[in-house]
Amino acid sequence: MTARFRKLYGAAPDGLWAAPGRVNLIGEHTDYNGGFVLPIALAQHTAVAVRRREDDLVRVASTSMNHDEPITVSLGEVTPGGDYGWASYLVGVGWAARRRGLDVTGIDLALDSNVPVGAGLSSSAAISCGTARAWSDLSGWALDQETVADLGRDAENEIAGAPTGLMDQLASVCGRPAHAMQIDTHAVTIKQIPFDLPAAGLSLLVIDSHTQHTHAGGEYAERRHSCQEAALQLGVHELREVPVADLATTLDKLPPLLRRRARHVITDSARVEEVAALLTSGDDPRRIGSLLNASHASMRDDFEITAPSVDALQEAAVAAGAYGARMTGGGFGGSVIALVDRERSETVAQACVAAAAAGGFATPSVFEGVASGGAARVR
Repeated sequence: MTARFRKLYGAAPDGLWAAPGRVNLIGEHTDYNGGFVLPIALAQHTAVAVRRREDDLVRVASTSMNHDEPITVSLGEVTPGGDYGWASYLVGVGWAARRRGLDVTGIDLALDSNVPVGAGLSSSAAISCGTARAWSDLSGWALDQETVADLGRDAENEIAGAPTGLMDQLASVCGRPAHAMQIDTHAVTIKQIPFDLPAAGLSLLVIDSHTQHTHAGGEYAERRHSCQEAALQLGVHELREVPVADLATTLDKLPPLLRRRARHVITDSARVEEVAALLTSGDDPRRIGSLLNASHASMRDDFEITAPSVDALQEAAVAAGAYGARMTGGGFGGSVIALVDRERSETVAQACVAAAAAGGFATPSVFEGVASGGAARVR
């Protein structure tokens, strides 16, 4: 990347940074409802080589996005609703920092990534958070991890137009090896939860369906609007406030669609707490499998965000011996995670490939998800 940066910009970068993608173990679409989520940062990451400029120009190029020639944007011209393409996730960080009153100058940036795009693994958060970490370090902003993540979220929400919650960015910035992060998205607090699957003889398979999705699409926005409407009709600020006890009676006052949407969010947030308690207690991690399956059923039937290709992979993984499996990410495609004994990893992976072929779907890619560290300077 250093050599490529020199070729692009005629000088060496000031440094190299990396930020990971993430996989969410459980708790889907709960983050923008004030609920709990339980992601891990992945070993797959976006790397950025960056040099600070003295003007307000941002020049960005990316091998992984097939943009080998730099795109140039003036920070003073960046506004919500502007069309900056994939560069929105980078220039949006500078816009968000300026809005906070920080001293922001331009940057030159070269990017490469091995986080699969469109797989529900937060490739976009890896871009925005790697950029935010680099910009902060080079500019001497001395920001804490939560604020770095917030810059990434603002870039995605306001400039890229993707209505994500804060989970993706917090996971990318705050990841810790061999740990999951129980994030309370209402209080914005993080509790590190032990998640050392190899020590228990287990693997977490990530099965990319290659069914593309997009957070900026209307379906994601509709789910978010439905949750807001359900909360309004229930008389709460966020669905997080609705107790699980006697839930059926509570939800009876909602029309059928909103009832299903709210039921998924409330129960999936509760499942996060159950999984976190099991992992913290030192109990056998295999016991979380049934909760993974229940989460998938809830996303499929109540929130209606799975896809036939994803459902086929989930069913095949469980039939082949996975203790539990579920779709992960915003939905309408993306990836499935499966908790398996390490010696059965290949068997489960082959079963998923066979199920995709039988259903006429794209051939999935399978890799092991390993809990890894968050965004940081690497050179």
